[in-house]
Amino acid sequence: MNLLEIENLHVSIGDRPILRGIDLEVPAGELHAIMGPNGSGKSTLVQTLAGSDTYAVRQGRIRFAGEDLLALKTEERAHRGLFLAFQYPVEIPGLSNAYFLRTVVNAIRKTRGQPEWDALDFLAKSRSEFERMGMKPELLERAVNQGFSGGEKKRNEILQLRLLEPRLALLDETDSGLDIDALRTVARGIESMQDSQRSFLVVTHYQRLLDHLKPDRIHVLVGGRIVRSGEADLAQVLERRGYDWLLGEQRA
Repeated sequence: MNLLEIENLHVSIGDRPILRGIDLEVPAGELHAIMGPNGSGKSTLVQTLAGSDTYAVRQGRIRFAGEDLLALKTEERAHRGLFLAFQYPVEIPGLSNAYFLRTVVNAIRKTRGQPEWDALDFLAKSRSEFERMGMKPELLERAVNQGFSGGEKKRNEILQLRLLEPRLALLDETDSGLDIDALRTVARGIESMQDSQRSFLVVTHYQRLLDHLKPDRIHVLVGGRIVRSGEADLAQVLERRGYDWLLGEQRA
């Protein structure tokens, strides 16, 4: 069963077309990677799925778990089980990480009919996850992402993923700016979430993250279109040859 189905998706910013007819299916339980040169529309795709109002859908259809995703507001998409890890996580001065995390987790738990976590439940769970992600406990009390290193911001995104337990995780270049140890930690955090019901759509430039995650499919986005799809070894071809050969095929 496909958890996500995208059909002939056209998206623009103002009058400038970005996505020019995307067709994509992601079955439940699979991890798919989106690769491609800068400016090809990778971030536009995941931001559109998450409901960003920066992008206008001009044509096409998106279904998530059989439901019309485009009919849902951003908050409703999150309630249905979508999660977006940002390429550039934002800082939120004055809002503690602990309060933010507990608030968003309880909002999601409420929509699922689950009991909300009290302060003690949340503290126990969050400390366990902080330890798993190799993060300092004091980061719980800091303002969201303020004063965090680049790696800490990315780990904090995966921490949110683990606490929220979404059905579809959209990861926008989560590996960018990570050193080798942080990359392994982030990859383990993602890998341990994989099961037969949860799917991942991972945007990345590099094979190094995919060496850890072992994607089911890789899709190459060039000029707003998926021009090539394949198995995990396609990433190795791209690592060796880059994207010029695909760009040449498109021009031909």
